[in-house]
Amino acid sequence: MDLRGTEFEVERLYKAYLTCKGYRTDSRNIEGGEMFFAFRGEKFDANAFALPALERGAAVCVIDNEHIYENGCSQGFADRLIMVDDTLEAFRAMAAWHRSRFDIPVIGVTGTNGKTTTKELLREVLSSRWKVVCTKGNLNNHIGVPMTLLTIDKATEIAIIEMGANHPGEIRASVELARPTCGVITNVGKAHLEGFGSFEGVKKTKGELYDWLDGNGGVAFYNADSPDIAQMAGSRQNMKKVPYGVDYSQMKISAPSEENPYLVVETCGSGVCTTIETHLIGNYNAMNIAAALAVGEYFGVDMAAAAKAIGAYVPSNSRSQLVRTGRNSVILDAYNANVSSMMAALDNFSTLPAMSKVLILGDMLELGKYSVEAHRSVLERARQITPEIYLVGQEGFCKVAREGDFVFENVEELIQMLKASPMENKTVLIKGSNGIHLGQLVEYL
Repeated sequence: MDLRGTEFEVERLYKAYLTCKGYRTDSRNIEGGEMFFAFRGEKFDANAFALPALERGAAVCVIDNEHIYENGCSQGFADRLIMVDDTLEAFRAMAAWHRSRFDIPVIGVTGTNGKTTTKELLREVLSSRWKVVCTKGNLNNHIGVPMTLLTIDKATEIAIIEMGANHPGEIRASVELARPTCGVITNVGKAHLEGFGSFEGVKKTKGELYDWLDGNGGVAFYNADSPDIAQMAGSRQNMKKVPYGVDYSQMKISAPSEENPYLVVETCGSGVCTTIETHLIGNYNAMNIAAALAVGEYFGVDMAAAAKAIGAYVPSNSRSQLVRTGRNSVILDAYNANVSSMMAALDNFSTLPAMSKVLILGDMLELGKYSVEAHRSVLERARQITPEIYLVGQEGFCKVAREGDFVFENVEELIQMLKASPMENKTVLIKGSNGIHLGQLVEYL
C-alpha cells in the first residue's frame, strides 16, 4: 500500500492498524501480528529492519524508504508493506485519528517542574473511581504522547497525557494530537533555556496548552499561588478556570522529623479536615498534591478516597525518593534539574533535622547562556546548608567552584572516591539532571 502524497490517507492506515495486534517500534519486540513502524533517528534507520520484521511475524510494516519498499515488493511482501512520506508523522497522525474516536475527558499535564509527579498523583486519585489511561514514566515527547493515546480503548473513562517540551511549538504539537479537554500547567521556571531562549519563551510554550483550552472551551486547573500561572490563566477568557494551591486552600504542612521525613499535609473543606501522610520527600510536593485534589474533586472523587490514594503512592524513577541504604539516608531526586527545582530541593533539605548532611549536585543541563549564573546561585545556596558538597559535571558547577571544592568530571570519578572513602551516618541529597547519571551513586552510599 503506497500512501505517499500531498494528502496523507490516515484512515486507510488506521483501518490496517485495526487488523493488527497492536504496534511495535522495535523489531526485536515483535511477537507476531503487530504493525511495525520503522522510525528514523539521528544514529539509526529502522527501515533496514522492516523486511526482517516481516520474517519474524509482523503483520504489516510502515516504512519511508523507497528502495526497501521496492525490494520488499519484489520479494512478495507488497501486501504487508505500507509506504509513507514519514513514518513518525504517520504514527502521530494515526494516534490523533485514534484519539478522535473517543468522547472522553483528556487531561493534559505540563510544566517546568513536578509534571510527572502530578500526573502520577492524578492517576492514583482518579483511578479510585474511574478507568484511567495515563502516560507511563516520562514518555511525554513527540513519540511518547501518541504512544499513550493509542492505549485508550472502549473501557477508558479518563486519559491523562503528560506533555514535555524543550523547544517552542512542542506543546502545541502535542495538544493538536491529544486534543485535551482539561489541563494542568504545574509551574513555569527557568529550564531548557537553551532551547526556549528565555523565560518568556518557557511561558509561551507551556501556555500553548492554555491556548488550546481557550480555543476549545476547555477547563484549566491552575496554580493560584503562582503569579505567572495566574496571569497566564487570567489572560485566556474562554476557558473555564479551577484554582488550586497550597496557600489558596490554606493547606498545612507538618515539619519533617528524623523519624518521619516524609511530607504530611492537612487540608480542609466543607468543615472537614483531612491529614494525608505521603511517601513523598519535599514540601514542594504539596503543590502537586493540591493539583491532584482539585482535579479529583472536579471529577467527583471524595476527599477520603483521594487522601487514601495519595497516601498509598510511592514515587519511583529517582523522583523525591528516600532510600535507606544501611549506612546512610539518601534522598534521590536526580531525574531532572533546573534552577527552580534545585532551589526547592535545597530549601527542603535545609529543613530536615539531620545531624550530618551531604549534598551531591550534578550539572543542570540545557541552560545555554544562563548556565554559569544558574550554577553559581545554586552553589551559593548549597553552601548555606552544609560544607560537605560534591559537584559532578563538566559544564556547570566546575566553572563556579572554588579552590578546594570536591569537583568530579563525571559520576564514575565520584564512585571511585566513594569506594575508597565510604560515607557513613550521613543524610545525603542527590540532585542533578538525568544526563549526569547520579542515580548510579545509591549503591555506593
